[in-house]
Amino acid sequence: MSTPTVYDVAERSGVSIATVSRVYRNPDSVRAQTRDRVLAAARALGYVPSGSARGLASRTTGVLGLCFPDYTDPDAEADGVDAEDDDSGVMLYFDQILRGMERAARRHGYALLIAASPESGPRSLVEQVAGRVDGFAVLARTVPTEDLEVISRRLPVVMLAGPREIDHLDHIEVANADGERELTRHLIEDHGLRRLAFIGGELDSPDALARFAGFRAACRDAGLPVPDEPAVQGVMMTRAEGARAAETLLDRAGERPQAMLFANDQMAVGALHALERRGVRVPEDIAVAGFDGIPLSRIVRPALTTVRQPMLRLGEEAVGLLVRRLQDRTRDPVSLMLPVSVARRASCGCGPDGPRASAAPAPRVRGEAE
Repeated sequence: MSTPTVYDVAERSGVSIATVSRVYRNPDSVRAQTRDRVLAAARALGYVPSGSARGLASRTTGVLGLCFPDYTDPDAEADGVDAEDDDSGVMLYFDQILRGMERAARRHGYALLIAASPESGPRSLVEQVAGRVDGFAVLARTVPTEDLEVISRRLPVVMLAGPREIDHLDHIEVANADGERELTRHLIEDHGLRRLAFIGGELDSPDALARFAGFRAACRDAGLPVPDEPAVQGVMMTRAEGARAAETLLDRAGERPQAMLFANDQMAVGALHALERRGVRVPEDIAVAGFDGIPLSRIVRPALTTVRQPMLRLGEEAVGLLVRRLQDRTRDPVSLMLPVSVARRASCGCGPDGPRASAAPAPRVRGEAE
């Protein structure tokens, strides 16, 4: 028996070959009734679309890429965390973005290729992805600007996070500065805290820098001293780094801070463990806050006050921009800022549930009408 072809599916379902192709390449462009009829015919015939043949015909791959460095926390195993037993608790920032991209890519009929490496360096990441995808999303500062300029001449590229460094590329970020400013304002105005210590992330992290800028703005608004640099500068944004920062602040001469604000949740969770080991009560002695809103922030004790960013939506929006760019390469570039919200929990003294989360400013879109 011969292998069924797209012609067989088209004949059996009573549609054109082009319609069958659209069902698999862009299902949302086909009416639901027609799409169901085509898919039923394909199932009955045992037809499986050939990705390689489709790519040769259309000069596309049907694949979108995501390029980022491997930010898996190397301290998780050292802390005795079994990933298989704690897969929801250790889910990191990029795991959530991946889920959003995978969900949206599948909805648009694309597969997702992920390139992440802690060792090979940014150039090899580009080489792994650029020649095998129709377009890709890349974390800011992961790939040299000159490489992106070259690649973007032939492939759609969406930049994730950080400032917009290349004007002609689509770009998505979250309201990092606004979120940290609102979180700091909450600690100052609602809890009456005055001695605040911000613990920074990597020096080349645009998100961490924006969060420190928001912290400084809130201190300025409240008439408090505005630091020129974080109280402790992190090297990596891991739990071990957060624990080391907390130990450093505890051992430093002078009055202890009333609150420690960390550049991300992973660091803040490490600090919670370190403070517990030192017999420091949270929030009675020192309040602790993070940023990101990863699932782990909800299940630690005390539950972590944090700024929640829409990580799933960040991934979904990245795919949406890539798909629209593939459909129209001449459209104006888009810069999208997604809103964040402050989750007030026990680690700042708001109680297990806390007051309702407060939202930072609404998203702003430049270059595209809403």
